[in-house]
Amino acid sequence: MALFRYKALNGEGELLDGQMEAASEAEVVARLREQGHLPVETRAAGADERGPGLRAPWRARVLAGGALVQFTHQLASLLGAGQPLDRALSILIDLPEDARERRTLTAIRDAVRGGAPLSTALERQHGVFSRLYVNMVRAGEAGGSLHDTLQRLADYLERSHALRGRVINALVYPAILLVVVGFALLFLLGYVVPQFAQMYESLDVVLPWFTRGVLAVGLFVRDWWIVFIAVPALALLWLERRRRDPAFRLALDGWLLRRRLSGELLARLETARLARTLGTLLRNGVPLLHALGIGRGVLGNRVLAAEVERATEEVRNGHGLASALGRGKQFPRLALQMIQVGEESGALDTMLLRVADTFEQETAQAIDRLLAALVPVLTLLLAGVVGGVIIAVLVPLYDLTNAIG
Repeated sequence: MALFRYKALNGEGELLDGQMEAASEAEVVARLREQGHLPVETRAAGADERGPGLRAPWRARVLAGGALVQFTHQLASLLGAGQPLDRALSILIDLPEDARERRTLTAIRDAVRGGAPLSTALERQHGVFSRLYVNMVRAGEAGGSLHDTLQRLADYLERSHALRGRVINALVYPAILLVVVGFALLFLLGYVVPQFAQMYESLDVVLPWFTRGVLAVGLFVRDWWIVFIAVPALALLWLERRRRDPAFRLALDGWLLRRRLSGELLARLETARLARTLGTLLRNGVPLLHALGIGRGVLGNRVLAAEVERATEEVRNGHGLASALGRGKQFPRLALQMIQVGEESGALDTMLLRVADTFEQETAQAIDRLLAALVPVLTLLLAGVVGGVIIAVLVPLYDLTNAIG
């Protein structure tokens, strides 16, 4: 049994804050509902209870990632339970521990109290909420289904956040492995190898060519080790600055798409993101042309974004979405065929969401396969380099010992 903290609303609409021992968060939610309470938040006791001084440096912006997903889920749950929007926002203000989040939610609540629609209140938060978020809320308000809209929006954000997290997590271990082994190799070449070089020089022995090469590299690293740290850092800084140049970014994205390994993975990932966005917006009543404009903004690859922009003009001129996207030959054929079926059957939103499910699953499988192959290959390669250095400096010593013996 573990200890969980919870926040819930009782029958009178009062916010309860307490602790409960249970096997899982699902059990806490079930018990609270049996007691006639509406669960708002549950988490393991001790989780996320560090002071703001420890967490603030790592926060990129207010209500990003998981925090936005949680806020949307909680607001949808409160509205679904019959709470007025003003009351629901007032309840949510007390939940975040971060002062910036509380200020943002307070500003939204005050704007709503002043008579502004929720979409307008969100739009006033200076980019905290994306165009996709604001437009979906606005469509939900127009259709009188704000609760359902927020629930679909929360599901969309959760899926997108999970997919992004999966990609990042897949790259974390190889990156850590490269950094750790790189510094270990730098230490081996810059500190250990030069000591063997001094020893062999004092013994005045004839060394094999590969040993002389490793010793020369070691002496160079000892004298110029700062170059091996500064050059990669400067290269990354230069690349980051160049990525802000639209022409360079467009050329880089096109080059990545043309690569056999990265191109297919990027195309699947971006297709899933675009299809999920379009399908969610269309299901929520947003017109296709407006949805395409928003969908273009969620794509990270500039080449594919340009293709969507071109396709938008063709759709505006009366062409179908599948044929418009297919002219550039950048999106997968399977996705285009599924979209065409959706257009012919009059269920484009449903088919777009199926496209998203299909390509999210394919992307996850491709990442798993890539990681399964990359980590062993990378480990063997780095182990071979380190082993080669060690053998190169120890073989002459072994030969010298045998000669003396």
